[in-house]
Amino acid sequence: MPPATPSPAICLRPATADDAEALSRIYAPYVETTAITFEYEAPTAEEFRRRIAETEERYPWLVACGQDDPSHIFGYAYASVYHGRPAYWWSVETSIYLAQDARGKGIGRILHDGLVEELKRRGIQNMYACITAIPESRRGDPYLTDASIRFHTKLGYRMIGRFQECGYKFSRWYDVVWMELMIGGHPVPAPSLPWQ
Repeated sequence: MPPATPSPAICLRPATADDAEALSRIYAPYVETTAITFEYEAPTAEEFRRRIAETEERYPWLVACGQDDPSHIFGYAYASVYHGRPAYWWSVETSIYLAQDARGKGIGRILHDGLVEELKRRGIQNMYACITAIPESRRGDPYLTDASIRFHTKLGYRMIGRFQECGYKFSRWYDVVWMELMIGGHPVPAPSLPWQ
């Protein structure tokens, strides 16, 4: 068995508009060659600038970068609106993407743990992951594995739902599963949120 690849020295920091080009390069292969995301065209750096700014009005967007070189980005994680109505404000949907050569080094876990801490600080109670899945009737897939489901399971998420063949990409249908991680104690009254 080969030795594990050591994790590079990582720091987490908030994303900035200057990161947009690097983030768009990290994301593009997921759009172009996988069913992990249901986008058909890779967003431009300008679109990433817009997404970062919009997200950071309410939620964190973190990047994992080198301690010695903060411009070298290994991956990113962010939270977004789960549903827009006020009763849902204490719940978020999360996303994590890693550079292709940064996978399998523990960086996804570092990003997720940092995101959890920042969301707790802001009063968020529940995290949800919307994950593409291979339909149970199909064996194997050239565009998708179950790695994301396994990753979230290791982080303590539990499966709460499966939508069958609801996404269409690469001339095939995909399921979507929802996984949940409760990170707050659900106090009453609910905690104040930074944008309220």
